[in-house]
Amino acid sequence: MSRRRPGALVALLTAALLLAPAGRAAADPARDLARLCDDYWQGWLRAHPMDATTIGDRRYDDRLEDISPAGLTRERQRLEAVVARARAIPENALASRDRLTRAALILEAQKHVDEILCGLGDWMVDPSAGPQVDFMGLADYTVIATPADADHYVARARAMGPYVDQHIANLRAGLAAGKVANRIAVEKTLEDLDSLLAHPAADWPLVVPARELRPTWSAAEHDRFFERLTVATRETVIPAFGRYRDFLRAQILPAARPPERAGMSFLPGGTEAYRRLIHTQTSLVRTPEELHALGLEEVARVRAELSTLGGTVLGTTDVAEIQRRLRTDPAMQFSTSAEVENKARATLARAKAAIPGYFGLLPRADCQVKVISAFEAPHTTIAYYREPAADGSRPGYYMINSYAPTTRPRYEAEALAFHESIPGHHLQIAIAQELTGLPEFRRHQGVTAFVEGWGLYSERLADEMGLYSGGLDRIGLLSFDAWRACRLVVDTGLHALGWSRQQAIDYMMANTVLAENNVVNEVDRYLGDPGQALAYKLGQLEILALRDEARAKLGDRFDLKRFHDAVLENGAVALPVLRERIEAWIASEGGTP
Repeated sequence: MSRRRPGALVALLTAALLLAPAGRAAADPARDLARLCDDYWQGWLRAHPMDATTIGDRRYDDRLEDISPAGLTRERQRLEAVVARARAIPENALASRDRLTRAALILEAQKHVDEILCGLGDWMVDPSAGPQVDFMGLADYTVIATPADADHYVARARAMGPYVDQHIANLRAGLAAGKVANRIAVEKTLEDLDSLLAHPAADWPLVVPARELRPTWSAAEHDRFFERLTVATRETVIPAFGRYRDFLRAQILPAARPPERAGMSFLPGGTEAYRRLIHTQTSLVRTPEELHALGLEEVARVRAELSTLGGTVLGTTDVAEIQRRLRTDPAMQFSTSAEVENKARATLARAKAAIPGYFGLLPRADCQVKVISAFEAPHTTIAYYREPAADGSRPGYYMINSYAPTTRPRYEAEALAFHESIPGHHLQIAIAQELTGLPEFRRHQGVTAFVEGWGLYSERLADEMGLYSGGLDRIGLLSFDAWRACRLVVDTGLHALGWSRQQAIDYMMANTVLAENNVVNEVDRYLGDPGQALAYKLGQLEILALRDEARAKLGDRFDLKRFHDAVLENGAVALPVLRERIEAWIASEGGTP
């Protein structure tokens, strides 16, 4: 989500400590690997304080990431040292589970090195996940139980000024190098900033925690928190966001790339960086052209399914007519925000009741519905998942967008809930957090293609579980499957094949039944997070292929519940590693070679 280090002497000492154990690797590889995993994870939490807060580690609640060039260089060097130490540990001297950990550590650390090398921070202006969104959402997952917690929160608010200035400096350097954001992203971000800056400090989302009553606090403690946070917002945060707005409007907007050249291929070095991001997001070595062709095949397959189901449910097999009816009939859309929220709660409750029949591994952490805040909703996606705190202090949240309810289709609500909550993200992520015997980084990090592939797989699984209410809801399932297939086409089209923003919007409008406002926000999200959209369909296809392989080799001995447990029991591993583990599981279950 977000990203720090002291002086040169400390950096040298840190590097020496990182490299020292490598010479002893042969003496006790398992011990050295465990130490390295802990070094990596503790370093990650120090360098990415908001990630620490997200999982419930409160040690760094008073700070933010150092995104200056020097800070990013230190983090890259730290990660490179982790990779070097891990490679120096002899794989054949480790037990099977430790070999998996070694491979996962190398992949995870190298992935973050590659992300830094891609230099997205030099040009990215993101209306859905920039500082104007990330910082305003802090209240949703920061635990403030004591006055000391409140002091840390105020300190973090004051750190936002230097952070935003670093962001501005990075964008200025990128602009000088010919790297600049696309115009629509800048315009949407300016809308967000104008909206925020129109409010007095006391009304900012950042200040919400200071309005909450805490029974164990005195009135003086409450007043002190509110006063200090309001002052920090007024004196530091608001001026910083004002500087950001003025910089974007005066310098970035006039130079911003038009919608016809919105993708990475129009940036210096963008094509190479995008190919690197394909691997970091999917764990696969695939070309944009291969993925584009796969997407076209998947879109055609799902369109055929939609045509067949449309004949049963709507009396027409014409996909364009199906889309027209679903998009234009007011009865197909929600009427109020309350309806959107209530549908999400009812769907989640039904899924919770059904999962014991399909999973042996079940999370202890609860999942609850939470409505996306008004400041974030207009430019963000239709929903997302926020993981629980690892210490149990906060449940997982299915974050639902109830803004503009008359544009939210009823028939997509169930597939959306199954993906983001149960049996999708909450089940997989909360189980991973609670796994025992794994190093911390494997419980909280992992490959996007596994995480999102599982979420997409869960939408189809929910149909097998009998969770969809009717034919229209199953049309929503197919719309969502087509949506993820379109992502392969559109993401590669935008970032590698020279597509315009409008071309991407038109393609998705023609091949899904998503509402137009959702399509527009989605395309802008792909522009703001290159390569991430590829993960869903690639992960889903691999999980389905492994399930088919297991069923074929095990025959009557195939147990879907045991298969699911085998997929989830190692955390979010790379797709090639998942294949190795499932093939080993098939053999252990007595499958035919």
